[in-house]
Amino acid sequence: MQFSYLVTWVHADPAARIAATDLERIAPIVEATPALRRSRLYTPESADDYYTQDGPSPIFALQLDYDTVFDLEAPIAAGGHLQALAAADLASLAGCRVEQQAMLRRPFPVADANTRVPAGSLPCQFHVHYPGHAHDFDAWINYYLTHHPQIMFDFPGVREIEIFTRIDWLDAMPFTRVHYMQRNKLMFDSAHAITQAMHSPVRHAMRKDFELFPPFEGSNIHHPMAARTTVFD
Repeated sequence: MQFSYLVTWVHADPAARIAATDLERIAPIVEATPALRRSRLYTPESADDYYTQDGPSPIFALQLDYDTVFDLEAPIAAGGHLQALAAADLASLAGCRVEQQAMLRRPFPVADANTRVPAGSLPCQFHVHYPGHAHDFDAWINYYLTHHPQIMFDFPGVREIEIFTRIDWLDAMPFTRVHYMQRNKLMFDSAHAITQAMHSPVRHAMRKDFELFPPFEGSNIHHPMAARTTVFD
């Protein structure tokens, strides 16, 4: 079981991109975080989904994975290590809306986890979040976790399936707290591989299962993003 701290920067200009110099400032701060088990830095990509068109991906996002919620909370407390990230001079991210959420990370099996990423590229994740609420959350999450990832398993080329569910957490970061009821992240070798998967028969099976979900409000949002991953011992 692991816990993830998720932060997303949303720029008013959908064509904006994070500067390489700002990524170079962020990476060493993140990588020096105490008790961090894995980090992912996300930058926008483009892919096509048969059923949804949710607009451009955020300019930047990060996922920090920890073994315990206490490890997660320590660096985002007052005086914690990640306050340096909030205070960093990141010109290309100036004026962004910044959202944060801590969640329980649930990995699910895949048929083949070995990535085959084109030279000079990064693997790509399809980020999905559910910003609304279920009429009966217990019924909704029980149905979802016992049906939907089992269909995701059949996506061609899927390398990783992660589903994130809500927790309560403490922080002193100057970012907006959000309470999305769930997030999913599916890893593929490339944005093109996402497009292929989202036009496969499995995508239609996913849609049929979606229509059987217990009632909820708020729909879901899909964004492809390239993933730079660092794993720590």
